[in-house]
Amino acid sequence: MKTTRILFFASLLLGLSLFLGSCNNAEKPPMKAKLIPLEDFFKNPEKSSYQISPDGKYFSYKAPYESRMNIFVQERGTDQATRLTSETDRDISSYFWPNNEQILYLKDDGGNENFKLYGVNIDGSNPICFTDFEDVRTTIIDDLPDIPGEVIIGLNKRNPQVFDPYRLNLETGEMTMLAENPGNIQGWMFDHDGKLRVAFAIVDGVNTSLLYRETEDDEWQDVLTTNFKENMSPYFFNFDNKNVIGTSNLGRDKSAVVEFDIANGKEVKVLYENPEFDVEGVFYSKKRKVLTSASYTSWKRERHFFDDETKKMLERLESELGDYELGITSYNKDESVFVVRTYSDRSLGAYYIYDMNTDKIEKITDVSPWIDENEMATVTPIKYQSRDGLTIHGYLTLPKGYTMETAKNLPVVVNPHGGPWYRDGWGFNPEIQFMANRGYAVLQMNFRGSTGYGRSFWEASFKKWGREMQDDITDGTNWLIEKGIADPDRIAIYGGSYGGYATLMGLVKEPDLYAAGVDYVGVSNMFTFMKTIPPYWKPMLDMMYEMVGDPVADSIMLREVSPVFHVDKITAPLFIAQGANDPRVNKDESDQMVKAMKEKGVEVEYLVKDNEGHGFHNEENRFEFYRSMEAFLDNHLKDKEEV
Repeated sequence: MKTTRILFFASLLLGLSLFLGSCNNAEKPPMKAKLIPLEDFFKNPEKSSYQISPDGKYFSYKAPYESRMNIFVQERGTDQATRLTSETDRDISSYFWPNNEQILYLKDDGGNENFKLYGVNIDGSNPICFTDFEDVRTTIIDDLPDIPGEVIIGLNKRNPQVFDPYRLNLETGEMTMLAENPGNIQGWMFDHDGKLRVAFAIVDGVNTSLLYRETEDDEWQDVLTTNFKENMSPYFFNFDNKNVIGTSNLGRDKSAVVEFDIANGKEVKVLYENPEFDVEGVFYSKKRKVLTSASYTSWKRERHFFDDETKKMLERLESELGDYELGITSYNKDESVFVVRTYSDRSLGAYYIYDMNTDKIEKITDVSPWIDENEMATVTPIKYQSRDGLTIHGYLTLPKGYTMETAKNLPVVVNPHGGPWYRDGWGFNPEIQFMANRGYAVLQMNFRGSTGYGRSFWEASFKKWGREMQDDITDGTNWLIEKGIADPDRIAIYGGSYGGYATLMGLVKEPDLYAAGVDYVGVSNMFTFMKTIPPYWKPMLDMMYEMVGDPVADSIMLREVSPVFHVDKITAPLFIAQGANDPRVNKDESDQMVKAMKEKGVEVEYLVKDNEGHGFHNEENRFEFYRSMEAFLDNHLKDKEEV
């Protein structure tokens, strides 16, 4: 669990997509899908987030307790589980095993993202909060799997804008600062012996440096400085703690897996590269001291294998678990017991335990057994050309029973993703399946700037918010109209975070294209957005100015792409949802948009939740949001006899 990459924006919230079935006179309408209760799509999973203990004797998982996701632990071979936590205000965000006796987890308050680190013994005893500090965010830098009594955490306790690394003793609770962040360090990396030897720094606002030291007693040395558009992202040291393995786009368009001489700041060799897509992950066996695989995403996740043993194990699992995608979510220290998760576009899948010693695969549970995958819609990869010649990849989800050939004049919800430096992928999305079940179709697109397609495609989005990025979305909508699939009078646009911003700009730029819009925690004013970002984003402000726009130097452009200043161009009704504690997109972004809409006399509905942040996580709030959105879209997109 190593923090190695600089994240410019937290990517956010998968989008919602819809498509309603009608059919031309030449076709027989397909039978309507069985109407599935809204709650079945959006209630908490029965059990999820399975992990195995380091010794392989226990597994843990998250499951609902009083409508909140809490942690349970169970001994393998038994039917009895122990609930370790009793949180009732907020779901537990994430957790892990630092040793065989204890579990650590992160939780925030009301969506403020100031996560605190908690611990509890696996028998439920000795619950403790290790980082009970006001307005401080805790991050996990390294779980130190070979040092059971310690973990490395990051805290912005001393300075809200930066994180200092601390070694935390899990028995005593004592924390030792390992280095004082001078103000420009955005990440730290440790070797296999738990020694702090690599740091990632921002210099001059838009340049990034890789810092290295041979031992913890040595001074930091700047071994590589590049513009932030190029980077070498170390993932881990190789097995003699000399060179590092990571991904790099130095001198190339697509990120590749490389071995890097960290002491001298030089690339040693390319281990794997893909000509079409960025390689985004590389994995290894600590026990056998070999690289195992690399991953990248085409229309779905793909693997390149370095290691025959790993390849054979995956083939063994695939042969028994059927026509599903699968991933290894956890394994014990001995690398003999694995937690396996299956999934598809129509199923949240199931969890299994694979024991290599016995070669047995044991099913633990279905994630959402109430979902019948035979009633779900198929998610199909698509692509189209932007008006300036870029290939835009995406996904189209048609209601069950329709095909690309039979779908005609259907109502559509266009769903740009958040980020925006993120991407949509293939898999089960409850929002999409919910709307497809209601008779809607879903169009998702990886507009320019979406990650995974190389540096040039990413850079093509710089200072293009509301401009060419928006045109890519419009071009996808028109592509669907030209194919005859979309009813041009019944198209809505919906998105969260950046997707919410794109919703607002879509209504501004294309007032005749969209019949309605749903903005979920989206930006409306580029100037106030820049002023209200979390403090730990501020060291990256110069990068944001280059990627998005400078509020002073680019003020005219930013005003042009701020929806709040162009409400007079909006004619379509709008539904806005916002969490009051959102640290990324401040509530004022939605407040000012609603005020401007009302002053102009344009229809707007507004849903605010006081106990939520950047997206609704509490189950009852999800239900209310999607119920309200369903009614809103039905009112504005469906024929009256269909509602």
